[in-house]
Amino acid sequence: MTDTSRPYRPAPAAASESAQEPVGARSRILVVEDEPLIRGQIVKRLAREGYRTAEAGSIAQALGLGPSGFDLVIADLRLPDAPGVELVEPADGVPVLIATSYASIASAVECIKRGAADYIAKPFEFEALLLTVRRLLQQARLLRCNRAMAEDLKRDWPIEGIIGHSPPMRAVARSVGRVAGTDATVLILGESGTGKELIARALHASGRRAAGPFVPVNCAAIPEPLIEAELFGHERGAFTGATQSKPGLFKAAHGGTLFLDEIGELAPLAQARLLRALQDGEVRAVGSASPYRVDVRVLAATHCDLARMVAEGAFREDLYYRLRVIEIRLPPLRERGEDLDLLVDRMLQQIGARVGRGPLAVTAAARAHLRQHTWPGNVRELINCLERGAILCDGGTIEAEHLGLQTPAQAPARAQAPGELNLDDYFRDFVLRHQKHLTESELARRLGISRKSLWQRRQRMGIPRRPPPGSEQAAD
Repeated sequence: MTDTSRPYRPAPAAASESAQEPVGARSRILVVEDEPLIRGQIVKRLAREGYRTAEAGSIAQALGLGPSGFDLVIADLRLPDAPGVELVEPADGVPVLIATSYASIASAVECIKRGAADYIAKPFEFEALLLTVRRLLQQARLLRCNRAMAEDLKRDWPIEGIIGHSPPMRAVARSVGRVAGTDATVLILGESGTGKELIARALHASGRRAAGPFVPVNCAAIPEPLIEAELFGHERGAFTGATQSKPGLFKAAHGGTLFLDEIGELAPLAQARLLRALQDGEVRAVGSASPYRVDVRVLAATHCDLARMVAEGAFREDLYYRLRVIEIRLPPLRERGEDLDLLVDRMLQQIGARVGRGPLAVTAAARAHLRQHTWPGNVRELINCLERGAILCDGGTIEAEHLGLQTPAQAPARAQAPGELNLDDYFRDFVLRHQKHLTESELARRLGISRKSLWQRRQRMGIPRRPPPGSEQAAD
């Protein structure tokens, strides 16, 4: 065979690459074909479409050109020194398109098994080849983008330190690191707004189920009569309105993680069925006589004192111990000390991009004001506060008055310090002291919860709603 290969010499790069340019405008393709005439025709046609090409007549010549440095490799299946699929491994993730005159189902299956991106039979129409080339290059580009975004996400939200270096958060990070690689059920405890779902996502993302689904469900947001159907699914006609069968969230999370937020709000009957699912790995749809197996890791979270609820008979003791195989307790923001400044700086970057304000900063007075606040709504309240400041400020500098927080002198005297109250007592104390001069929306915002959650807790704790003086309840 005559050596007609020529070394690959990349064309000069332009100053910048437009996101709208054709796929072939900068793509580099290595053509490995032992027939000079066929190789020349392929190279000529690809060059006409704007692709930059290099040629090789054998595996050895192709390896000398470095197949991993191209965007696509087109290789004949039968080459003088080795099959074309031998280029898959040295291509190191670059798609390899196999072409052959000896097409068969068996050879196609073997090529795909060995990692080839696709397979095309000779003789082929050049239009068919070009369509395949464009598709493979586009797929490769999307894969690179996805990998880049995953790396960005990993860099911006590292599992080890979810924004915080205070001793309590370092303890949380150590717990996440120990538990993430297991399938153990984890109970995440903490006040509203402390980041319980973020911890659950971290556990999922760093475990063996990371490629599977992460399915979050707020148990408090689903009406009690429907919670079982949502979790376990239901058959057609199982209850009024069930016009068709529906798979539950357990089935949706098969192979991944089911995150049960506000587990303390789960109805007693649903608690019993959840316990059965955790113990046996089986669930039964409402209205069905046959259970089915699921492979799901369950993470649960609550702001409630589950131990007290167990003592009061409001939560099943056996389910409580089944859920808290591992317990991770998140500290409230007021106990995280120096983390506040780290959180403020990181959130300002994200909020500035989200609201279109560019770089944001807080004055020294505003930062001192933030440090003095007790943050009953924790990190969620801090985010809302900074977003308000970003919207109201001028020139990207947030002043204390933009934050909407009371100064210590403006705040009513407290009967007890926040640290001396449990969560329910603190909620009751805060609502009773502030509902005379705050609307329901303002109360919910200050607590870092939704109006619906505020209403549900009022109902559960028997706290009547009172409209602010001078305003009608309907106007709220």
